[in-house]
Amino acid sequence: MKVFIVAGEVSGDRLGGAVMAGVRALVPGIAVQGVGGARMAEEGLASRFPMEELSVMGLAEILPRYAGLRRRLRQTAEAILADPPDLLLTIDSPEFCLRLARRVRAVRPIHTVHYVAPSVWAWRPGRAARMAPLVDQVLALLPFEPPLMQAAGIACDFTGHPVVAEPRATPAEARAFRAAHGIGSAPLVLALPGSRRSEIARLAPRWAETLARLHTTRPDLRVVLPMAAPVAPDVRRAVAHWPFAPILIDPATDPQGEAKRAAFAAADAALAASGTVSLELALNGVPMVVGYDLARISRLILTRLLRTDTVTLVNLVTGTRHIPEFIGDACRPAPMARALEAVLADPGPQRAAMADCMIRLGLGDEAPGLRAARAILARLPVLQAAPSSLPQIPSGG
Repeated sequence: MKVFIVAGEVSGDRLGGAVMAGVRALVPGIAVQGVGGARMAEEGLASRFPMEELSVMGLAEILPRYAGLRRRLRQTAEAILADPPDLLLTIDSPEFCLRLARRVRAVRPIHTVHYVAPSVWAWRPGRAARMAPLVDQVLALLPFEPPLMQAAGIACDFTGHPVVAEPRATPAEARAFRAAHGIGSAPLVLALPGSRRSEIARLAPRWAETLARLHTTRPDLRVVLPMAAPVAPDVRRAVAHWPFAPILIDPATDPQGEAKRAAFAAADAALAASGTVSLELALNGVPMVVGYDLARISRLILTRLLRTDTVTLVNLVTGTRHIPEFIGDACRPAPMARALEAVLADPGPQRAAMADCMIRLGLGDEAPGLRAARAILARLPVLQAAPSSLPQIPSGG
């Protein structure tokens, strides 16, 4: 069986690695080509070009790289059509991946699965209907998404959120992290300004001012900043101008993520960019304040399209609003510093909501990568034609 897989973000790379492992557990000997990052490389993928070339978000951010993205789109489509796979699996990055599916299916009806449902509950609900001719199946990370996709005529399966399968540090490892950095019992805040260059450029200065304000009320405050590999140099340049020195965790010296996990376990609170990192914090029980902003033109467009009063996943999954968020014009240091102070003073409501969120996302069930693989294979035409080729193994759920 041949699979072509495409991911364009760090989070998509993690999804891709987990589903590749899951598919191989069910159908050994598959051949995989495509585009991905380090996690997918661990599963044997030789990426056709650096995944980071696709990591871009927002109209103003895409425009300067439009020519390069179009070239990669053409090259990827040509590679798929030159050696047609049994499955084209695209992961998140819809601006690239759905255009890729359109190009491929205009020439050949390759079975296509898109992993991560578009956020039609948040904005542009018509995207679901427009996806219908392009994909055969969508894998959803959030439990309320399948009905929205199915209403548009797309087969959709909730496979659990991958965050629930992430390893966590022990209390002893958290204490060791604090001891190693001389933190002791001081308040420790995670600074998480994003994993894209545009996010670091836009958010890091606001994070610096927010945390500097918090220092005035909590002078013993310590800050730790785990860096994403693609933006580590950008982060180093940014924090060189901060009025205090955060503890930096470099993935180059922490390849297994042990220090990062220990930092999450040791933290008292976090200032985080909006995104899936909020779920990583929730898994570790770290209360948070969420902020985000885009380039002005992207912000204006998104504000007009947004259909929900929150974009934070913990709030959405639980139906609560315990996680304070500051989006667009509201992403300012003074109110974010006050919110962090409040969270440090009373973390209880957030922790209850975060625990509920993890259960709803599949904590304690079968690993999401394996669930996703099982869902894909159950609908894959090449295996439906020869069902005996799919080994029968326990469901695990």
